Amino acid sequence: MLERSTRTIQVGLIGSGIQLSRSPALHVAEGRANGLALSYELIDLDLLSEKAGHTVGIEALGDILRDAERRGFAGVNVTHPAKQAVIPHLDSLSPEAEALGAVNTVVLRDGRRIGHNTDCSGFAEGFRLALPRTDISATVQLGAGGAGAAVAHAMLQLGTKHLTIFDNDAARAEALTQRLAPLFPQARIAPGDDLEAAMAGANGLVHATPTGMAAHPGLPLPADLLRPEHFVAEIVYFPLETELLRVARAKGCATVDGGGMAVFQAVGAFRLFTGIEPDAPRMLAHFAAMGTSGT
Repeated sequence: MLERSTRTIQVGLIGSGIQLSRSPALHVAEGRANGLALSYELIDLDLLSEKAGHTVGIEALGDILRDAERRGFAGVNVTHPAKQAVIPHLDSLSPEAEALGAVNTVVLRDGRRIGHNTDCSGFAEGFRLALPRTDISATVQLGAGGAGAAVAHAMLQLGTKHLTIFDNDAARAEALTQRLAPLFPQARIAPGDDLEAAMAGANGLVHATPTGMAAHPGLPLPADLLRPEHFVAEIVYFPLETELLRVARAKGCATVDGGGMAVFQAVGAFRLFTGIEPDAPRMLAHFAAMGTSGT
């Protein structure tokens, strides 16, 4: 563990449409509480595109990481659309990141780039905290990207026995089921092709796509597929009250907002960046104090 002393640490977040992210406030406040002068920079591909006058996308990840290294960053968080695209630019992966095929935290140390995934543990902790006794045996998941891989893994660890995964890219859903199947041989994991039928036989829904974010408003599925007995878990947290959660709560569904995952993935990332064990309850309280707007 690194010595707790007043020192400067620079970290950041790479992604698209991330200006409402609460990660900077969470990390800076926890750093201050631990005697760190921690700076957290948003590296927003959308803003880089505006400044450049052309689209800056995942093809720029190598240059972005080199710049972060040059500037002495301790690491970066990675979000949509870069959680899988960043992997070819890394030197090694933690066992969990390798199993998931997705990275949300990159540690830059001693000239090496090491990819980790704290989304899986972050989602699991948030779900356990919000709905500790909910039947999750049959779950429908929307989204098979980088966040979807972590969330699916978490739900299977938590006890889901039948997981049906939907994605606009059917091949991506199939690839995720193939990756998960040998890790959870007792579970039935399958790509979905009939959302209405899957929801009719499910205990609940996990949503792991960008739909509902400030930059991607709307519902990820028809509202009439939700029933009061369903649980609905969301990974989007800006805004904290997505359209999906608003509709689900109005129908009487038990819900999990994206706040728990946001906090607990940050807990794991802070630990990796700094070597200091963060105070999770303090970070949860700080997140709650920021309100529900996501700003």
